Formats: sequence, C-alpha cells, structure tokens
Amino acid sequence: MFDLPALREAAAFVHQHVPPTPQHAWPLLAERLGCQVWVKHENHAPTGAFKVRGGLVYVRSLLAAGQMPRGLVTATRGNHGQSMALAARQAGIPLVIVVPEGNSREKNAAMRALGAELVEYGVDFDVAREEAARLAEARGYAMVPSFHPELVRGVATYALELFEAVAHLDCVYVPIGMGSGICGLIQARNLLGLRTEIVGVVSHAADAYARSFEQGRIVTTQSADTFADGMACRVPHPDAFALVRENAARIVRVDDHEIATAMRLYHEATHNTAEGAGAAALAALMQERGQQAGKRVAVILSGANVDRARYAQVLSAGQGV
Repeated sequence: MFDLPALREAAAFVHQHVPPTPQHAWPLLAERLGCQVWVKHENHAPTGAFKVRGGLVYVRSLLAAGQMPRGLVTATRGNHGQSMALAARQAGIPLVIVVPEGNSREKNAAMRALGAELVEYGVDFDVAREEAARLAEARGYAMVPSFHPELVRGVATYALELFEAVAHLDCVYVPIGMGSGICGLIQARNLLGLRTEIVGVVSHAADAYARSFEQGRIVTTQSADTFADGMACRVPHPDAFALVRENAARIVRVDDHEIATAMRLYHEATHNTAEGAGAAALAALMQERGQQAGKRVAVILSGANVDRARYAQVLSAGQGV
C-alpha cells in the first residue's frame, strides 16, 4: 500500500495543517479497567475526528497527479465529509456530499460551514453512496471513494504518532466503519515491525466486517441501525477486508448500551467528548478487560462529533461502568 518513508512524508505534510494529537494514559481508566489505558485523542483534531488526515493527503494526490477535477462528490455520515470539505476548500474544488436522510444535524452543519453542497438521500450510508456515484456521473465530477490508499496513508499518520510515542503496547482497539482507521493502524504497525495486537470493533447492529472476518469472505447485512453512525456500514470494502482479515487479531461486537456506557466513562474519567464510534474501542476494552489485566493497551478515540441532544441523552442515562 505504502512504505515507511511514504508514511513519514505524509505525516510531515499532515502536520503542516493538523498538529499531532495527544495520547494520554488516564489513571481513572486504569483504575476502572485493571490495565494501563492509553487514549489516542483524535477527537482533538481540527474537524473533531481522525478522518481529516486522509482528506488532506487524498486531495493533494489528485493535484500532484495533475488531476484537477471540475468537482468532487462523496458520501459520508459526517467525519469523512468534513475531512473532504476542508481539503477541497483549501484546493478550491467544488464538493458535493451525500448523506443519508436523518443524518446528524450538527455534522451536516459543519460540512456546509466548510463550503460543501449537501444532499440528503436514502435510508443509510450505502444507499447514499450509490446516489453519490450517480451525481458524480451526472455532473462530470470525480467520485471520492470511502476507502483509498491515499486516504489510508493520511489516516495512518495517527497510528505513527501513537506507536512512536508509546512503546511496547500489547493491544490497540480501533473502531471499523469503511476500514481506513484500522487499515492505517495495521499498516503503520507492520511497517514499524511491531507485535502489537490490533482488535477491530463493530456495532452488533452493523457487523458486516465481523461476519466477513468470521466467515473468511465478504458478507453484507440488510441494515446498520446504530446511533454510532461512524460504524454504520453494511458492505465491507474488499481491499480493507483483505488487510483486516490477514492482520487483525479479532473483531469485537459492542451494542449501543455498551457504547453509551463508554461515552459516559470517557466523560467521567477524562472529561473528553466521544461520539458513538469514538467510544466503541473503549467499549470493547471494557468487554474484554479480564483478558487485558495488567497489560499496556491503547484505544482510539476516533471522533467527538455527537449532536448535543444525543450526548445529553447519553450522559443522563446512567453512571460509570
């Protein structure tokens, strides 16, 4: 996909626009979970999520190849869209973003504020993605995929930061949407020659990657009905699945109740905001804390973009673990 010099070059470019995000070992998380817990705070990125790294590198690759498109079209639940909107605005390229009907109002507002034209279409991300492809063809714009080597190379810069800042990690938990986050983590680990175990996390209600991993082939689902919209994927990407199948230790399913509990724990123990997908890695560690006792573990807090009303509902629903 890319080598270590190419990853380091991408990191140098990304850091011109996005400062490295911190990784902290939080004492209250360690106390509650019985292991040393490092949190990679991608919620501190300028768009509130890790995806911003990928958009910057992807758009740069188009310009470097002399492929200045008339415009771009992509589909998203929000974080990829904000990433692309920021990068497209900097490059002066018109961008159309297709989101499902009923998508996060605050993510939609953020994408519009970054200059994107927003289209609401379909019942979920995969239907919106089909509409995005149709719009790209109709307008003569270039379709931006949800998974691409340059997107992964940009995203992998967060993993490079984590692995170079924290030595001897036994395991890292990472949420899976379309796969760029876990694939970037896998590629960075492999390039650095580390033995850290990588565990993917999906929602029980959107477990296409878990089913595919277990069955050794692409398996799709009929629905992806979870409030953790960053993981609401019904159709795994073949290239992402191939890398995950070969390199991930396992994929853990978490339900919305476990995710909400992890969101509250983040708030109580670290006073950080996590959206549903952003809290999923911690939810998986909570589920598996018995087997991680005494180990050095990292969780990827991939984003903080949760609507205020939803977050208030989650915080008021319960306490602690």
